[in-house]
Amino acid sequence: MGSGSSSYAPKTIYLDVDGKVQKVLFSRHCSPCDIKELLCSSSNIPRSEDMFQNVISQVAEQFSRAFRINELKTEVTNRLAMLEKRVELEGLKVVEIEKCKNDLKKLRDEMTSRAGGRVNCPCKYNFSDDGKKLTPRRDVPSYPKYTLSQETIEALKKPTFDVWHWEHNEMLSCLEYMYHDLGLVKEFNMNPITLKRWLLGIQENYRINPFHNFRHCFCVSQMMYGMIHLCNLQEKLTLTDLGILMTAAVCHDLDHPGYNNTYQINARTELAVRYNDISPLENHHCAVAFQILSLPECNIFANVDPEAFKQIRQAIITLILATDMARHGEILDSFKHKVDNFDFTNEEHVTCLKMVLIKCCDISNEVRPTEVAEPWVDCLLEEYFIQSDREKSEGLPVAPFMDRDKVTKPTAQIGFIKFVLIPMFETVMKLFPQIEEIMVQPLRDSRDHYEELKQIDDAMTEVNTLTAHSHSTEEKN
Repeated sequence: MGSGSSSYAPKTIYLDVDGKVQKVLFSRHCSPCDIKELLCSSSNIPRSEDMFQNVISQVAEQFSRAFRINELKTEVTNRLAMLEKRVELEGLKVVEIEKCKNDLKKLRDEMTSRAGGRVNCPCKYNFSDDGKKLTPRRDVPSYPKYTLSQETIEALKKPTFDVWHWEHNEMLSCLEYMYHDLGLVKEFNMNPITLKRWLLGIQENYRINPFHNFRHCFCVSQMMYGMIHLCNLQEKLTLTDLGILMTAAVCHDLDHPGYNNTYQINARTELAVRYNDISPLENHHCAVAFQILSLPECNIFANVDPEAFKQIRQAIITLILATDMARHGEILDSFKHKVDNFDFTNEEHVTCLKMVLIKCCDISNEVRPTEVAEPWVDCLLEEYFIQSDREKSEGLPVAPFMDRDKVTKPTAQIGFIKFVLIPMFETVMKLFPQIEEIMVQPLRDSRDHYEELKQIDDAMTEVNTLTAHSHSTEEKN
């Protein structure tokens, strides 16, 4: 590999022959036969003598091999030098990349501070502008380990579970427990540390909205876990199906901006444009879910066969997209046609059931006890009012059920419970009769509760109207 002219100069060997030094010159291209001839000539050894033939041949071969070794050494040395140079250059690239990242972060922080925070809808012009989002976690997750008591373990399986009493780290521990308890960690050969990192990544990508936040994510996931136990789905569905149900529930509202699809479409936000007005939020939730899973540190399905992962991915997408309430009638009608002759071996039937199950869990707050359910109504109305106020300021249409000047808690809930929740849960009850007492009856009780509140509100309104009319009459007289 060397380029110096010295490598092509003749080679010299000095031999001691009968006390006399003999000089042998030959080039690097000499063959073993040439070397043998030179040695014989210089040593006055007759060429016919067999006794020396083998010895000379071996010596000549050794010389030739020695030169090949030297060439190999030169080649290895040159290659090592090239590799060292490449390593040095790559190291510089890494340093430069890290420097660029830091510069970008400083620039982003400076822009944020100058802008005084977000003014527009968080999703309108900022598709992924949060510095913390989708950042790989190479460290071992450090959220405090919460040891679940036996009482908590049993409560987790029931719709009566009070989701308001738990801090975020406790909810993370509960979700982690669910995956282990259902056998999903073993089924998908998940690294337990990866599961922790994934859950942290999920939590970090739920925004701090009044309603669509990480607690809502936990609420829906816990209800799914409860329905799996209550409906004994472990014996009816595969572990892969259970993993799809749980993972879709955990991811179903990722990075929700707090403004619904109607706003996205009417305001022509980036999400609406990106997804052509077709379930923009649900498509975004799916995209963020698989962005998180694309990080090696957070990929709980890393050890799943690629072909199997394709099917899991498609199934999760199908379920998250099913949570768009614009598709409620279509999905429920499809399930109604199947439920009387439901076949758990029919893939289409099972897919439809899973879609209905995630829909039930997503809007299941009124299944819970009143003291757990009612605060959620306040949270939802707060989010609605923020949106309707914005719609008014931007000159966009405002839905009556979101207008703070028109809606009350009873009017918001009665129609939803009577015409959405009860019909859907009663249809599921045909397949799983055991849910009537613990899930359907609470819905009926909740409907009655809000109808009583509405009667009281109506009576108060009537009294106030009569009083005002009476005062007006008196003033005229």
